[in-house]
Amino acid sequence: MSRILIIEDEAAIRRVLKKIISEENEKYLVEEAEDGLAGIEMISKSDFDLVLCDIKMPKMDGVEVLEKVKKLKPEIPIVMISGHGDLDTAVNTMRLGAFDYISKPPDLNRLLNTVRNALDKKELVVENKLLKKKVSKKYDMIGQSEAISNIKSMIEKVAPTDARVFITGPNGTGKELVAHWLHEKSERTKGPMVEVNCAAIPSELIESELFGHVKGSFTGANKDRAGKFEAANGGTIFLDEIGDMSLSAQAKVLRALQENKISRVGSDKDIKVDVRVIAATNKDLRKEISEGKFREDLYHRLAVILIKVPALNERREDIPLLIDFFSEQIGNEQGTVKKYFSESAIKLLQDYDWTGNIRELRNVVERLIILGGKEVSENDVKLFASKQ
Repeated sequence: MSRILIIEDEAAIRRVLKKIISEENEKYLVEEAEDGLAGIEMISKSDFDLVLCDIKMPKMDGVEVLEKVKKLKPEIPIVMISGHGDLDTAVNTMRLGAFDYISKPPDLNRLLNTVRNALDKKELVVENKLLKKKVSKKYDMIGQSEAISNIKSMIEKVAPTDARVFITGPNGTGKELVAHWLHEKSERTKGPMVEVNCAAIPSELIESELFGHVKGSFTGANKDRAGKFEAANGGTIFLDEIGDMSLSAQAKVLRALQENKISRVGSDKDIKVDVRVIAATNKDLRKEISEGKFREDLYHRLAVILIKVPALNERREDIPLLIDFFSEQIGNEQGTVKKYFSESAIKLLQDYDWTGNIRELRNVVERLIILGGKEVSENDVKLFASKQ
């Protein structure tokens, strides 16, 4: 259910807007406020997914409402309602953070399109905020090996710039962690961090996922939808497993990098985007290029800075630190006391062949914590190894 608040001093216009929006979708719950003060009070006490606000009102005008809402709850998109003489003011409110504006009397299609797009953006903003919280709580770059120290040093130098970064390394090494750290330490940290797993999206849907689509552009496109590039505007987009992206999608990504513009599937309208692109792959892209599966010009656009994440077998000295970190993390997640590993158990785990890298190590640590005794012993590890 999407909660929408209409702040408008003219009762007739409120009724018209409420009727149009409510009849469009039964999942839209529309509420009303007769002036800016009443609207601010409602917003401060409840959560809304969208606010439509008139510009000229008694007690508090729409510009003041916009400024207060941006301080109270900046994630709520606000659409300004402008009379004929308010158009200049409406345009200026866009600079203050308004999502869009609609004119009186409202055009039905424009109104409903604006409502749908604003609600889509709100959903993406909330998803991004949850992701950022999840990242800051659950992830850290653990390790003191030379390889990890070099990566940390590279991140410190590169993060404050807008240089594109290409991350390589086997599956499970933590390439996505490097990407998140680049974003967290950049000037874009207040903007969204949008992650796209190119290998998990069917090739026929990847362009729609990245660039959005317009209603009717293909079967199942029931409404206009913003893509991940639009969602990442002002922030960072992480294209994980980019080696699995289709050639047609690669061409569109190349254009986005060259011109800072994208167009939704089924539309010829250009949309300007300000996005930092970080990409990653576990594939040998030189080989993919020679086989015609990856565009060489896109590779050179992406690979301004190269960061190679080593396999866990190449940084075994970090394993004791990782075991300690995962043990504490898993204990917190399960609400149990942190379990310790004996020195002999840690030594055995250091000698193990980690084909699945850090992801595999964490799974093994969790299994040993669940199945082991008060302290994870050498015998616990041997028992685990014998079953592999």
